[in-house]
Amino acid sequence: MTLDKNEMTANAPGAPQVRQKKNTKGPRPKHVPQRMCISCRERSAKRTLFRIVRTPEGSIGIDLTGKKNGRGAYLCDDPACWRRALSSDALSRALKIDLPEEAVERLSHHAATLPPRPPEPSDVDAQQGSAA
Repeated sequence: MTLDKNEMTANAPGAPQVRQKKNTKGPRPKHVPQRMCISCRERSAKRTLFRIVRTPEGSIGIDLTGKKNGRGAYLCDDPACWRRALSSDALSRALKIDLPEEAVERLSHHAATLPPRPPEPSDVDAQQGSAA
């Protein structure tokens, strides 16, 4: 068995390691940006959350595109999270502004239009277990 010069130097101690190509099948999975709901602290895909934005002019609104200029905070589609964020200081703290009453009313109206979230399967199991 004879080794050529390249094989000898590649296996020598201190020689740079030659990287083997990984055998990948198909394209890389697309990166999905993750954001956290400021109320329930659950992480979810950015597209599934609502973005509340404070524009540089100081107005508060819902950013449906996710691209408006300004400081943003994310809320999930659970009406309880919206109520909790509006009643506590979580939203004003995240946006670094005191929320005007008019903005709170607009956001509360939007929260009222959201469908109620169905209970999680683990929550239903826990309730049935405690009732029995």
